[in-house]
Amino acid sequence: MTGRIGPGLVGEVMIAIRGGSEAFYAHPVDPREEIAVGSIVVVVEYHPPRTVYVAHALAS
Repeated sequence: MTGRIGPGLVGEVMIAIRGGSEAFYAHPVDPREEIAVGSIVVVVEYHPPRTVYVAHALAS
């Protein structure tokens, strides 16, 4: 996570693609969840062209 996400906030994630990395807008899968900058996340859904829905990859 390079930008915090939470209720009413759109964050940003950097994803390794095609030998580089690209930025995507990130929304939490659970709209009540907050995810801090630097958290490790997993992409659950992708919506073209640049939006992903993410969840924590590791349990807190």
